[in-house]
Amino acid sequence: MPEKHNDFEIIQERDIAVRMRDGVHLSVDVYRPSAAGKYPVLFATSLHNKDNQGPDISDVLPPQPAYAPLWFGPLEAGDTRRFVANGYVHVIAQPRGSGKSEGQYGDEEWDHYDTIEWISQQPWSDGNVGMVGISGFAGQQWRAALQHPPALKAIFPYDACSAYGGPFGFRDFYPGGVLHTFPYLLDVFSVVHEPRGIPGKLPPQQEEYWKAAMANPDYKVYVNLYNILTQKGQRTALMYEALTEPWARDDDVANAEKAFRDLSIPFYTGSGAYAYTYKLHWLGAQHWFQNVKTQPRKLLFAPPAHVERPFHIYHDEIIRWYDHWLKGEDTGILDEPPVKYWVMGANEWRTGQDWPLPETQWTKYFLSTWERLTTQEPAPLSKTNAVASQPDVFAQMPLTQTMKIERLRYMTDPLPNDVLVAGPISLTLYASIDETDTNWIVVLKDVGPDVSVRTAREGERFVPDNLPERELTRGWLKASYRALDEERSKPWEPFYKLTRDSIEAVEPGEIVKYEIQILATANEFKAGHRICLDITSMDSPTGTGAMSHVEYIPYHVGISKSVTHKVYRDAEHPSHLLLPIIPKPSKETVGR
Repeated sequence: MPEKHNDFEIIQERDIAVRMRDGVHLSVDVYRPSAAGKYPVLFATSLHNKDNQGPDISDVLPPQPAYAPLWFGPLEAGDTRRFVANGYVHVIAQPRGSGKSEGQYGDEEWDHYDTIEWISQQPWSDGNVGMVGISGFAGQQWRAALQHPPALKAIFPYDACSAYGGPFGFRDFYPGGVLHTFPYLLDVFSVVHEPRGIPGKLPPQQEEYWKAAMANPDYKVYVNLYNILTQKGQRTALMYEALTEPWARDDDVANAEKAFRDLSIPFYTGSGAYAYTYKLHWLGAQHWFQNVKTQPRKLLFAPPAHVERPFHIYHDEIIRWYDHWLKGEDTGILDEPPVKYWVMGANEWRTGQDWPLPETQWTKYFLSTWERLTTQEPAPLSKTNAVASQPDVFAQMPLTQTMKIERLRYMTDPLPNDVLVAGPISLTLYASIDETDTNWIVVLKDVGPDVSVRTAREGERFVPDNLPERELTRGWLKASYRALDEERSKPWEPFYKLTRDSIEAVEPGEIVKYEIQILATANEFKAGHRICLDITSMDSPTGTGAMSHVEYIPYHVGISKSVTHKVYRDAEHPSHLLLPIIPKPSKETVGR
């Protein structure tokens, strides 16, 4: 029935049963202007409960900042009132096998095509459809575009999901093969149909994987995760699958590269600096943007504070995008550079022509003695007559014994000038361990300002331990997952194989070369600040009962043994950070 609000009325139709080609009915909500006429449609669909997305929720729960106690991640379908006020119909669907929709989850091969066809034929639709919504709603936009429904003219998958292996594919969700608990922490919102009974026998291959997972001591120490395993896949499916099959499927890369070639729709994707904590949104956005060559395509790299919930920000950009593609208006959006990114430190927007930025100067910062980080390459022993340097060492006890995170910290001297780092990053690390596996966790930070002078005088020997520091991004690599796909690897982005047959235990004591992917960032290190790299191997839940305070900052499944790590940093083992340095524009460029 119509609802009057701010001088316009919204007609709301809830729980419409829309028939798919195989007879399954999906549950759909429609919000449209009450004025007679046909309108373009913005379509949203996700596993997140559609009953949480409508204007009745946002009326009583206005957008909450990321630090607010009532910030709830799944409120992501967009601002219905804003869309309707701008002359759009907002349609929110529930995928099969979830909420009020019929069927089995995972069998939705043509559901997006059929739903968009249904939308285009309704009396209130002008036949032009775009898609909205972030995160889980973004992941479904790629799927819909690859089904090529004629009415779908463009998509806006912000906080994009994985580009490899489906929306929650292993490669972008667990870079470097280190499992984390984001699916577990998010499961409280799940409306996927999961009938449970006494756990039964699984197909032979899956039964083998399940038995191996049940015997894994790294899982047993997390009783919350082990509890999921005992149910043999009857609950928290995403977490269960990661625990029992913690690798990428053999055909993930080939299927993704086929999709990259097949995608032909205009898209505007992106994510924010906050998304490095759960990886798939920022990695997915980059990988779709870098690999799909259709034009136009646009990328937005947003600030570090997580997007508010209910989702309402960037709607100016969304409406400009769809006013162009669905209404035929000249909004100027295609006249702007394809890449727009927020620079932390400088706290301003900048633009670029591609990602990584074409003007990038890839610069090596070498791990050096006394935990320093320097652009000076270590000299070979043959030219110095020196003895081989001793490795830097840290030992990490497991989470069963300590919450203390041991680390090695490498820092530059205070910078003489501002340094802009924007783009993907990698760490080449030569190291040995005394066990067969570990998790490498590396953290890039901005430390300072630091006006101290290090001398031998009392009180001046140490870098002050009370300097401000900002964590910018992280990288992860499970040592046994180190095998590279050399053909697809780039110096700034190692591309791991991650398949089951590529996993190989480490020989204790052997010096191994690790290429560690660090998720992209954009930060201006101001003069007087230090570039800082922490090398660790563990993190910890922030609460008890293996719970964390924030769903999108998950902890990782740690190693259940004490591990001693030795890091080598001489000319024969030149461990180094590869940073994307962006030069300052010349005066001629600035003046144009």
